Amino acid sequence: MTAGARLHPGAWWLWALALGTAATRTTNPLLLTLLIATSAYVVATCRPDAPWARSYGGFVKLALAVLFIRLFFAVALGSPVPGTHVIVALPELPLPDWAQGIRLGGKVTAETLLFALYDGLRLAALLICVGAANALADPARLLKSLPGALYEMGVAVVVALTYAPNLIADVQRLRAARRLRGRPDRGVRGLLHVGLPVLEGALERSVALAAAMDARGYGRGADVPARVRRTTTALTLGGLLGVCAGTYGLLTAEGGTYGLPVLLVGLGAALAGLRLGGRRTLRTRYRPDRWDVRARLVAGSGVAVAALLTLAAARDPAALNPGVVPLVAPTLPLWPAAAVLLGLLPAFVSPAPRSPDPSRDPSPVRKEPS
Repeated sequence: MTAGARLHPGAWWLWALALGTAATRTTNPLLLTLLIATSAYVVATCRPDAPWARSYGGFVKLALAVLFIRLFFAVALGSPVPGTHVIVALPELPLPDWAQGIRLGGKVTAETLLFALYDGLRLAALLICVGAANALADPARLLKSLPGALYEMGVAVVVALTYAPNLIADVQRLRAARRLRGRPDRGVRGLLHVGLPVLEGALERSVALAAAMDARGYGRGADVPARVRRTTTALTLGGLLGVCAGTYGLLTAEGGTYGLPVLLVGLGAALAGLRLGGRRTLRTRYRPDRWDVRARLVAGSGVAVAALLTLAAARDPAALNPGVVPLVAPTLPLWPAAAVLLGLLPAFVSPAPRSPDPSRDPSPVRKEPS
């Protein structure tokens, strides 16, 4: 596959963030499971063979840990949800008067566990969607696509996002090396022997990255007149305030008349401020990524899922947010489930993942000369 056939990284991020937005609109475990399965299928189909693309499993483990922690807190600290179906009664520790409203132990009900499960599964689905974006979008190419005003902030974000995949790759490499040497790679001892080299490698990579960024002139800007700087600041701050005010108006019943116009005006002012702010960053783009038809289809499929689930949450909130008091089995609403399946479109329209380059294999198989 040629470089021109690669999908724009921003399309992957828009698709994944839109799926995450859809996950925040529902607590139905069936819809959330369908969202997770949709992202997993797209990742399995479209993920390239690169070190940064191997972080999806780490995000899945983090999501499972968040889910178990949420259930543990519900069991140990209780929940404001009343319940009558007691599963187990734990010893309750007495607390002082200033800690009213908090309990340790006590009765654990089925309603409490279900409420915690629905809430934790929603957060887990959001984390998995972010992991899908990390596994599908090349962070270096995403940085190239940012506007000039966001370049420095984008570098910091990309460095932060690539730290997790590099860390996971280092851990896997060191554990494989210890297994080949017959040494333990699990437990406390294995964690200490793996954690220290990983920390040392991260520090060395940070120092090398700082030196490389300084050598390439990171943080040095062009000489921009004070009038342009003041105009840029006013447009950006005013636009962001307008976006916040417009969003608040759309979320409240009283602001329905002014919410959308204020949001559009604020968005336009913020974009104008970013365009003016790009003058102080002198940089060029080599072979920039293009928003072709496939990139628009990928991003549009995610936006369609988010929009349709937001509409479904407004029209039928009981189906997308099933109650736990009284206990009722969640049902799968048909047309919201069909809307979630639109997120599978990238698996069919995106380019095939890049095959590994044999010339970059660290341990190629060579034939011995005859």
